[in-house]
Amino acid sequence: MDFLAKINEILRENMSDLGYKFWSALEKKIPNVWNKPTSSTGKYHKRANGVVPSQGEHVWEMLYVCSKLLGIFNIEKNTTEADTLLLAISLHDCLKYGVQPEGAPHTDHTHDQRAADMVNRNKEIFLKILNEGQTKRLEETIRYHSGRWSTDARENFDFENLHPYALFVHMLDMLSTADLIKITGDINDLEQYKDNT
Repeated sequence: MDFLAKINEILRENMSDLGYKFWSALEKKIPNVWNKPTSSTGKYHKRANGVVPSQGEHVWEMLYVCSKLLGIFNIEKNTTEADTLLLAISLHDCLKYGVQPEGAPHTDHTHDQRAADMVNRNKEIFLKILNEGQTKRLEETIRYHSGRWSTDARENFDFENLHPYALFVHMLDMLSTADLIKITGDINDLEQYKDNT
């Protein structure tokens, strides 16, 4: 299944026009790791049937759930605030296999830090579609999406001083990783799960 196409479909439906145009250009510049497994060793992230999902499937799952739950943050779809949260999910693992165009053979455990630093280094570009606060939320959410295991997390880490998006994306990430997201309703979504069982 072409999960990048499904990712783009969700983003097109939920991002602002400018945000989606920005994503379309950005997606061509980040490493193309959508078909790589979420665990390069195959030890982690297994589905109930023992299959390790691709990066694309993992991100698609998180985006799908997020698109249905934007209202918990009082976010309207097709707004720059929706862009902020959806970009955080889309980019959270973009450097999981490093910065090479097709990715390295193994995952990089500092990918959260590296992706957040990429946003920080390119802040002026992100400020073309997001405001200062949204850009800060984007960077922070990516930086701490691994929760207490995040590269920049200090001893006794908690989410208390972070924007709620960071905890939300961390929870979506963990739910997907633990194979706890079960998507129903869309026949294509159901077929995808049927194929993996």
